[in-house]
Amino acid sequence: MNREELYKQELAKLEELFKDVDPIKARLTEGLRQEAAFLLAENAMLKQHMRETGMVKVHPEYPEVQKPTEAAKQYLKNVGRYTEVIKALNSILSKDLTEGDDEFAKFLKEMHGSG
Repeated sequence: MNREELYKQELAKLEELFKDVDPIKARLTEGLRQEAAFLLAENAMLKQHMRETGMVKVHPEYPEVQKPTEAAKQYLKNVGRYTEVIKALNSILSKDLTEGDDEFAKFLKEMHGSG
């Protein structure tokens, strides 16, 4: 599967998970959901590349001299950011599904004239 297909598949999955969330919260999380899908797709491509190259370069004459590849560095940064984004989305999703409207959600609805 290519990067764009994986992105679309992940975004569709996240949109499905948020279909029953308060519409205002769903709109607020659109960017985060896109970010999560992007990071997942990018990391899939980096992982595929690292399967061929590895995550660490080893000096051919001095095996004790090692250096992480740029792909590995970026992969690890992306994993950290992806984890943060998923935690934020999960927090919003869990709160919305278990607590219903909180005071902030009521305030937002009033501000947008839908409450």
